[in-house]
Amino acid sequence: MEAFEDENPFESEPQRLQSHSDSSSSQVDISGVSSPELVSHPAPLASPPTSPSRRNTFPSPGSHRQPQAQKSDFCCTRDHWLHSGDDAEILITDALKTSVNSSSPYITYVIRAGTAEAHHRYSEFESLRSNLVKLYPTLIIPPIPSKQTIGDYAVKQAKAKEDAAMIARRKRMLQTFLNRIARHPILSNEHVFHRFLDGEVSWTEVLNSPPISLLPKNILKAPSHNPTDQEAAMAYAALPNPSAAHPLRRPDQRFLDSEVFTNKFAAHLGGPMEKVTRRTMKRWSEFAQDYSELGATLNGFSLNETGQLSTAIEKTGQAVDATYMSTTKLLQEFEQNWAEPLHEYSQFATIIKKLLQYRHQKHVQYEMTQESLEAKREQLEELEKAEREARRLEEALSQGRSSTIRTSPSQGEQGEEDEGEERAGNENEVRRQEESAYLPPHPGPNPVKRRAPGMGLLSALSYTLHGMMDVDPETARRNTITKTRETISQLEDALHLSAQDLKYSSSTIQADLDRFQRQKVADLREMAISMARSHRDWCKQNLEAWEEAKAEIDKIPEHPNRAPEETSGGTEQGRRDSMATINGR
Repeated sequence: MEAFEDENPFESEPQRLQSHSDSSSSQVDISGVSSPELVSHPAPLASPPTSPSRRNTFPSPGSHRQPQAQKSDFCCTRDHWLHSGDDAEILITDALKTSVNSSSPYITYVIRAGTAEAHHRYSEFESLRSNLVKLYPTLIIPPIPSKQTIGDYAVKQAKAKEDAAMIARRKRMLQTFLNRIARHPILSNEHVFHRFLDGEVSWTEVLNSPPISLLPKNILKAPSHNPTDQEAAMAYAALPNPSAAHPLRRPDQRFLDSEVFTNKFAAHLGGPMEKVTRRTMKRWSEFAQDYSELGATLNGFSLNETGQLSTAIEKTGQAVDATYMSTTKLLQEFEQNWAEPLHEYSQFATIIKKLLQYRHQKHVQYEMTQESLEAKREQLEELEKAEREARRLEEALSQGRSSTIRTSPSQGEQGEEDEGEERAGNENEVRRQEESAYLPPHPGPNPVKRRAPGMGLLSALSYTLHGMMDVDPETARRNTITKTRETISQLEDALHLSAQDLKYSSSTIQADLDRFQRQKVADLREMAISMARSHRDWCKQNLEAWEEAKAEIDKIPEHPNRAPEETSGGTEQGRRDSMATINGR
């Protein structure tokens, strides 16, 4: 079973040794050795860096480029482009309204990957992700943007699918989704993903061709490392189908801690963080709207004045307009670089919960198979004990019967004489029947034919029931023993496969969780830097606009009735003149 841990596709050699020493005390105790015929290990890939390079914007580099092992064999042109060593960036360049192969119009997104261009609608992105989840049940598959809510359809009705803001948001988040897959050390090698980017064949054809067409209905009854393996389907059919709520007898503390941390992470993101973010964006939006109205009012008011005062008011209105424009830009950047990634990580938390749930079900499946095997072995032991007891009794009875025959020879001789007399009587009866066969028939009426006894409806039903029922307990017991042995053999094979799956699932999920943790730290750092940069730029733009407005305001001449500052009398006279001006005197 160590082969699964040694072939961890995410870890380098020092990390593998360290993780093995750290987690050796909490690993699941599973007996059995991995079979190389049943497992095809992926090639080890280099571990991602702990401090990825900083990028300018969040959406595309959300997954951060990770160095991958140089490949020498490529399945297609897209595979070669993705692993060429350059920073390959997948772009969604446009969103078009079309009705190709459909009776109603829909939005299709234009994907550009190198020189290839593909057109896919939202439902095809959703289909790609759902099939990747089935093909790689032990990996964290990135999320796609959420569907429209019922409230959106109620408010916008028929225009909900054509909402420009929603389409722009989907473009950004779908682009992030594709780039996260392209930068994943394992998912980037999947040919289904390459065909999705190529656009040379329709997505329906991809769905109806291997490997997607080979996926089983129940992913729990398939190998974790290769769910499309048809040779293992019969062996996995003997495995039980556990419930996610089934408790474990011997849980793994590592994954219990992961579940607790994930629940806290999801509760914090889905609760306070998203609520505060929505409230902040709402207030910034109201602030921008108020400044838009204020700027228009000031610009209109400047037309009623003349001279330098009009110019200063107009410049103040322009500064307010600049604040409105910079606030609108701040809102857009805040949504792209903070709100959307925050929602994405809230979705990641849900995905990790399902991943841990899958691993939990695999562990329950192993324990249930183990319990079934123990129960069948106990049943076989009881049946074999009963069989031995029956044979002992049969031998004792046969020995008693033979001794009885030896002790009563006279009875045996008398029986032989009676048997000889009966045989002679039968011969005489046959001879008389042969002689009567040559006599003419009797002239009287034919005798009434009577139904043979035992041929009625009840007799036929009784005969059928006796045929259905096994009236021989010894034969039934021997058949049960044979079937139980066959079941035990199947359960032993199933237990071995379940142990392999649990080992592989535990090591791969733990490795992908470690990779996700590094990605999360880098992304949260990028989110914080982007927010700080956006606020800095907002402050700079506003400062420049208001400094220009201040310069124009300073050019306004002082009040003409302002009194000189050298004498107090002048101050009184100035105050009287001011009042006179106000009162019209």
